[in-house]
Amino acid sequence: MATINTYLNFNGNCEEAFTFYKSVFGGEFTYVGRYDEMPDSEGFTISDTQKGKIMHIGLPIGSAILMGCDTFDNGMSTFVQGNNFSITINPESKEEANKLFESLSEGGMITMPLEDTFWGAYFGMLIDKFGIAWMVNLESNQAA
Repeated sequence: MATINTYLNFNGNCEEAFTFYKSVFGGEFTYVGRYDEMPDSEGFTISDTQKGKIMHIGLPIGSAILMGCDTFDNGMSTFVQGNNFSITINPESKEEANKLFESLSEGGMITMPLEDTFWGAYFGMLIDKFGIAWMVNLESNQAA
């Protein structure tokens, strides 16, 4: 069965927020990735000011992982305070990932197709027909 975590989006202060959350909850970050680590891709550029910002960060809290990133207006995502979160599903298999993604996107909008990514996950994003943002993330070590 899939697990669910919360994914928070920030307007440039993700690192500050997660440093605060770490001081409150304790623990260690599972990953800290910055936009300058992304490979170049056609039609997508990162400004010099954005390159040092957080692309992904994770902080375990109990059995869940609080995750986040800095967003920026690039035509794909825009920060809106109050709506700056997604629900992340971590399925147990590729078949489950495909089924959940297809079902949730019915009547909604796919914002990133479910596909293999440079960080080694099978990942996609969508907004369901009720306006809820979802991420489906199957880690490469689970894809077998």
